[in-house]
Amino acid sequence: MSKLYSGAEIVFKCLEDQGVDTIFGYPGGAVLPIYDELKNFSSVKHYLVRHEQGAGHAAEGYARSSGKPGVALVTSGPGATNIVTALTDAYMDSIPIVCISGQVPTHLIGTDAFQEADTTGITRPCTKHNWLVKDVKNLAKIIHRAFEVATTGRPGPVLIDIPKDVQFQKTSYSKYKKQKKLNGKAKNNFNQSEIDELIKLMNNSSKPIFYTGGGVINSGPKASSLLRELVYATGFPITSTLQGLGAFPGNDNQFIGMLGMHGTYEANNAMHDCDLMINVGARFDDRITGKIDEFSPKSKKVHIDIDPSSINKNVKVDLPIIGDVSDVINTTLKTIKKKKLNFTKSNKQKISKWWEKIEKWRSVRSLDYINSEETIKPQYAVQRLYELTKDKDTFITTEVGQHQMWAAQHYKFDKPNRWMTSGGLGTMGYGLPAAIGVQVAHPSKLVVDIAGEASVLMTMQEMSTAVQYSLPIKIFILNNEYMGMVRQWQELLHDKNYSESYTAALPDFVKLAEAYGCVGIRASTPEELDDKIIEMLNTERPVIFDCRVDKIENCFPMIPSGKPHNQMLLGPKDQKENKITGKGKTLV
Repeated sequence: MSKLYSGAEIVFKCLEDQGVDTIFGYPGGAVLPIYDELKNFSSVKHYLVRHEQGAGHAAEGYARSSGKPGVALVTSGPGATNIVTALTDAYMDSIPIVCISGQVPTHLIGTDAFQEADTTGITRPCTKHNWLVKDVKNLAKIIHRAFEVATTGRPGPVLIDIPKDVQFQKTSYSKYKKQKKLNGKAKNNFNQSEIDELIKLMNNSSKPIFYTGGGVINSGPKASSLLRELVYATGFPITSTLQGLGAFPGNDNQFIGMLGMHGTYEANNAMHDCDLMINVGARFDDRITGKIDEFSPKSKKVHIDIDPSSINKNVKVDLPIIGDVSDVINTTLKTIKKKKLNFTKSNKQKISKWWEKIEKWRSVRSLDYINSEETIKPQYAVQRLYELTKDKDTFITTEVGQHQMWAAQHYKFDKPNRWMTSGGLGTMGYGLPAAIGVQVAHPSKLVVDIAGEASVLMTMQEMSTAVQYSLPIKIFILNNEYMGMVRQWQELLHDKNYSESYTAALPDFVKLAEAYGCVGIRASTPEELDDKIIEMLNTERPVIFDCRVDKIENCFPMIPSGKPHNQMLLGPKDQKENKITGKGKTLV
């Protein structure tokens, strides 16, 4: 007779078979049987967070930086509802997360029992799929299926809800044989004729552009490598969404910067005026398109994506190619070589005028700002951080707000999986727990959370986790004492009515760091900034860095809400001349 295992044991047997060595969690009554088994499975390391939202974001940071699925373990009721924000964040940004939640015993489901919530009902809209396990015999199959769903096709979060009695029930377990199926392979629906059509469009274009997004990162490092090969082979300009940064080197001349609401002048104008737009793994979302009926009006649009539901969702395209980014680009490159096409030679003359136009836009230097000798400008702080860390293979996370945009604008990423930020959902509090997940995945690497003082306070309790596990994360706070992006919108859209956006009772971040048992550093002047950053980098413990920056600096350039993406505010002067009124106020 085969050995019988409890449901709690099977959870860990499945994790072992899936190659999981890290989970982030918080115990509670409905998952205590699972926590009982931790001591018997030394191959799985558990990191105790201080809030379930922190577990979810840490799992996201781990997944985004490592390419492996992140795993979170939470209890029933408030434990499960607390992680909903992180699950929604992962869903919006296509991050593979497996969340295991406890549930009240099956006979109590529906009775309003203590710490009972309809977890599968609550999480249905924000997961790829979820399961309520009612029989231990189905548990292993469901867990393995959950990992498959989370990591194949367009990645995303899943949830497995396990009642407490199922965790005690016993059944046999057979070792899982992992299917030899790479990410997304089952969803490749493109054919050679579509690739031929793409190449034809590329060959005929005089104003082409690559528009890349997080799908390139999600496809794996090979996709980024192939993308670079294709971009170099064509000589075309390339831009990126917020989530796509790092897929192509940020300091390469063919890269014309991030596009979108706070993207560069040259990227947004090139997107508007191009005659061929090749979208590789990006969504046509509202932060990119501006006024959708005036978005890139004269271009042929190609959309390469693993997710068929993303095609023609917001913007109608001329050539959809459904497949894994890596496979599509690889097939395109093979076809180019087979046909012996030399784009850089044949297209050089054709697109030379296009590059001249782009260089004129680039000469506007839309990311420039007026520096100060008295006050630290937030852009300057990010630039100095970049210069002092660019040779260290640094991993950057952010919170959400102005600091996030300044980080995206001024920190140049040359590799994929080095940039972790909340894009679709825009979750304040994301960066600190995400940094914990990144540091766990890369123990010897430098991990910096470029933070805002308002955002970071939402999950500040996770510093305790960093201290407990000796995770030397650096929290680099651009402290302007305001909810900066809220204040900026209030200034531009709401007649300078700064209602509740000023934080009047901020903690002393240096003392707060000391209270947590880590290191606190403060910089208040440009003169001392470099030395203080170097001190932070030389500290082998968790650090909270309070960088006191200009309180009223706005983030430019900016596409005013309600305007097309070629009408940008480049600075305070434009701000006065192009006041946002009427319908635009509703679109931020």
